Amino acid sequence: MFRKMYCLLFHRITAAIEALERGDAARAKAILIGAQRDAEELYIEGTEDEG
Repeated sequence: MFRKMYCLLFHRITAAIEALERGDAARAKAILIGAQRDAEELYIEGTEDEG
């Protein structure tokens, strides 16, 4: 689970940095919000499998 979360966050953060470098702060924000949501969903799914 944590490896999957790490990969998701790493790639999304990279995409957000690229958006910032292009001057697209709104896109970077959207990418980060989506990454946060998706990582949280992975975490919740993983903890449900354990319990």
